[in-house]
Amino acid sequence: MAITNQQVAGHAFLKQLFADDYYPDHVVGMGRAVLLRLCERIEAERPSDLPALYALTRAATEEFNLLEAEFEAAGSDIETVAREEIAEDFWFVASSYGFPDADVEELIATREW
Repeated sequence: MAITNQQVAGHAFLKQLFADDYYPDHVVGMGRAVLLRLCERIEAERPSDLPALYALTRAATEEFNLLEAEFEAAGSDIETVAREEIAEDFWFVASSYGFPDADVEELIATREW
């Protein structure tokens, strides 16, 4: 499914991580794919309120939890810079789909990183 939200379609997800050699591009690409799938789910399911949005973002956060092993296998990890970049992109997604009041900590409440 193609992203129809033009603000999201033109966004460079995890840009700071791609620019830093500490983070392997192939794993960061997996993270970008998680965020794009989240956008597709939001467009398909059209959550009507924050609890519905949080359900979608928590599922995506759990996918990021699984990526921790991929980062470690590649000699990296989800540390402070990565955590902040990921959280910012979750908030960007929420805001872009009409939820600017979303709490970033709630968006990623199931994180293990």
